[in-house]
Amino acid sequence: MTGQETHKTNSRQLLGRLRSVMAEEGEGQERLDQITHLIAEETHCEVCSVYLFRDEETLELCATEGLNPDSVHQTRMKLGEGLVGRVAKYGKVVNTADAPSEKGFRYMPETGEEIFSSFLGLPIQRLGENLGVLVVQSKTAREFADEEVETMEVVAMVLAEMAELGAFVGEGAALSARHTQPALFHGHSGQEGAEEGHVWLHEPRVVVTNPIADDPQREMERLHEAVEALRVSVDQMLDGAKGGDAEQMQVLEAYRMFANSKGWMRRMEEDIGRGLSAEAAVEKEQSTARARMEQVTDQYLRERLHDLDDLSNRLLRILTGQGAETGAEMPANPVLIARNIGPAELLDYGRSLKGIVLEEGSVGSHAAIVARALAIPLVIHAEKITTEALNGDHIMVDGDQGVVHLRPDESVVAAFRDKMAMHTEALERYASIRDKPAKSLDGHVVKLDMNAGLMADLPSLDSSGAEGVGLFRTELQFLIRNKMPRRGELSALYGQVMDAAHGVRVVFRTLDIGSDKVLPYMTAQDEPNPAMGWRAIRVGLDKPGVLRMQLQALLRAAAGRPLVVMFPFIAQFEEYKAAVRQLGKALARERALGHPVPLDLQVGAMLETPSIAFAPDKFFEEVGFLSIGGNDLKQFFFAADRENERVRRRYDTLNVSFLSFIERIVERCREHETPLSFCGEDAGRPVEAACFAALGMDTLSMRPASIGPVKSMIRQLNLSELRDVIHAARDTGVQSVRPMVMDYLKEKNVTMPA
Repeated sequence: MTGQETHKTNSRQLLGRLRSVMAEEGEGQERLDQITHLIAEETHCEVCSVYLFRDEETLELCATEGLNPDSVHQTRMKLGEGLVGRVAKYGKVVNTADAPSEKGFRYMPETGEEIFSSFLGLPIQRLGENLGVLVVQSKTAREFADEEVETMEVVAMVLAEMAELGAFVGEGAALSARHTQPALFHGHSGQEGAEEGHVWLHEPRVVVTNPIADDPQREMERLHEAVEALRVSVDQMLDGAKGGDAEQMQVLEAYRMFANSKGWMRRMEEDIGRGLSAEAAVEKEQSTARARMEQVTDQYLRERLHDLDDLSNRLLRILTGQGAETGAEMPANPVLIARNIGPAELLDYGRSLKGIVLEEGSVGSHAAIVARALAIPLVIHAEKITTEALNGDHIMVDGDQGVVHLRPDESVVAAFRDKMAMHTEALERYASIRDKPAKSLDGHVVKLDMNAGLMADLPSLDSSGAEGVGLFRTELQFLIRNKMPRRGELSALYGQVMDAAHGVRVVFRTLDIGSDKVLPYMTAQDEPNPAMGWRAIRVGLDKPGVLRMQLQALLRAAAGRPLVVMFPFIAQFEEYKAAVRQLGKALARERALGHPVPLDLQVGAMLETPSIAFAPDKFFEEVGFLSIGGNDLKQFFFAADRENERVRRRYDTLNVSFLSFIERIVERCREHETPLSFCGEDAGRPVEAACFAALGMDTLSMRPASIGPVKSMIRQLNLSELRDVIHAARDTGVQSVRPMVMDYLKEKNVTMPA
C-alpha cells in the first residue's frame, strides 16, 4: 500500500455473481462484457479488462469496462510487450501504483488508459498454460493489497476454467473454441516413421466442471476427506515399494512430504474460503506449480515440482471420481499421448498403436526401446501436448522429423498423406528385393541382420529380408518386470526366440543395464555420468550371480543347439577374459548336471569404447567376433552425450576422424581374421551404411524396417568407387565426407529412401 485506503472485496460474493453469469444463456462476448463489468463493480475499480491470446505470440483485448469500447478486438500486443505482455510472458503478477513509469510500459492511445495510474495484471492460466491476462486499473495511485491480489488470482483461476469449458466462444481468433484449432508440436525423433490416427490419452484429463463452491464448508470437508485418502494411498505405495527401486522410493517419499505439507493444505483451504470448489482449489495450486516448473532450471527442484504435479492429479481424481478408466472406447488407429510411460505399460498396448507422442522421454529411454522393437513412430519432448489434445482428435505423427500435427488443416493432411504414399511405394520397392542379397555393382556382398528385443520382433526375420539377428537385447525382459525374472522363465523365452529364428544365427547380448536402463528392483546408483558409470558388463562382473544365472538360462535354452553370446561394453581385455571365465563356470555346471551343452558356442564382445580398439593383438585373436556398438562408440568418441539434445546431433557420423577410426578397426580385425559387424542407429541409415560397407564392414545390424532401404542403396552402388570418394574427401581436409558423398550419389542417380 502507498497510504491510500483499499476497498475490501467480498470474494465469495464476486464468485457467486460469476457463477450466475456462467449459468445464463448467452454468447461468449456477452459473458465477457458482463464479467468485466461486475469485476470492476465488485473491486471498486474504474477499469477491468480481459486479454486473451489470438495466437501463440499475440494478445487481444477481448472485453473491457472503463477503457474505450472501440478498442475491443482492435488493441493487440506481442508476448512480452507492455505490462500486459509481461504478465503473459512470465506468468507473474504485475502490481504497480504508477503504471506509466513502470519499466516496459506501452502507451496505447486508442484505449484511453493514460488517465489510470494503478495497475494490477494477473495471468489467466490453467495447468501451466497461459490463456490470457486479467487487468484492473484505477485513477488513484496505489498498489493493490495482498488480500486484493489473492482475490483476483482466484477470479483469474475461475476465468481460466470458464475458458476451458467454452464459456467465451465467439467470433474471431481470440474467442475461438479451445481444443478445436490446428496445433503444431516440435519435439525430437524417438523412432522413425510417419503415421496418421486419432488421439488416445494415456491419462484422461480431469475436467473441473464447477470451479465455484456452493457450500464452502462442505467443500472444505471434501478436501480433507480426499487428502486423507491420498495420504493413506501414498503410505500403502511406500509399504509396497520397500526394498525396491531407490529412485521410486525417493519419488514416493516426496509424495508423502507434499501430502502432509501444511502450507499446501493451508493454501487450498484459503482458496476454498474465497469461494473456490475443492477441485478448483487443487487445480489452482497445480497451475501455480506448473508455472514455477517453467521458470526453474535446477533439475532437483523441477523433479520435486513434477512430483507435486503428479500428486495433484491423484487428488483431483479422488475428488472428481474421474479415474483412468473412463469408459471411453479407444478410437480407430490410436496414437498414444502421454507425459511419459513405462515399458510394461507400453507393451500392454502392443501393436494396436499407430504412434506414440510423449512430453518427456529420451532417445535411450525404455519407451523408446520398446517403440523401436514394435516399429511404432515415436516423438519425444512434445511439450504441453497432453493439455491440448483430446481423445479422438485427428493427429499426424512424423517420427522422422520429430513433428506432430494435431487437428491438421487440409493442406497439411494432403502433404502428409503424400509423404506416407511415397513411403508405401518405397516399401513395395523394397519388398521386391527382399529375397535378394545386398550385393553391390562391383560384387561386394554385405550381410544385413536385424536387431530385436521382444518375441514380437521375430516375425520380421522373414518379412524384412534379414539374414539373422545381429543383436537380441536381453535386458527388455528384465526392465518390464517388477522383480528379477527366474532362470526358468528366461530359459523358456530364449528357447522360443531360437525356435522362431528357425536355425538362423541369433546373437544374444547379455544384460546391458545401468546408464539409461535402470531396473525397477535394483538400487539406483547416484552417478554424475551414468553412461560412463556402473553398467553392462561392469554390473555383470560385480554381481556374477546374475550374469551366471542368465548364462545358464541361455545354455539351457540352446538345448544342444548352436549358441552365440555377446558381452556388452567391454573396455579392456581382462573384462572379456573375466566374462568368459563366468561362461566357463556356467558350462561346467551344466555338464555336471547332465544337461546338453551347445554343439557350437561362439563368444564375442561389443566394441563401444575407443579403448578396446587399441587392445593387444591377443584380444583380437581370442575374441570370437566383434560388433561395433555405434551409438555408444560415437558418443564416447566425440565426448557428446547422446541423451543431450544440445550436442547429440552436433557431430556427423561421416566425420573424417570417426570414419578413419572405423577403418582402423576394420583393418585390425582383418589382420587377425576377427569377424566384425556394425550395430546401431547409423547402420540403418542408408548413406551411412553404404559408407561403412565401402570401408570394409561386411555385416550391418539394424532395426527391421531399415533393411529394405539399406539393401536398395547398396545394390545401386559401386562400393570401391564410393571408398575412393571417401578417401578423396578426406585428403582435401574437410571435416565431413558427407557433401562429396551426396554429390557422388546424385551424379550416379541413386534412388534415395523416401
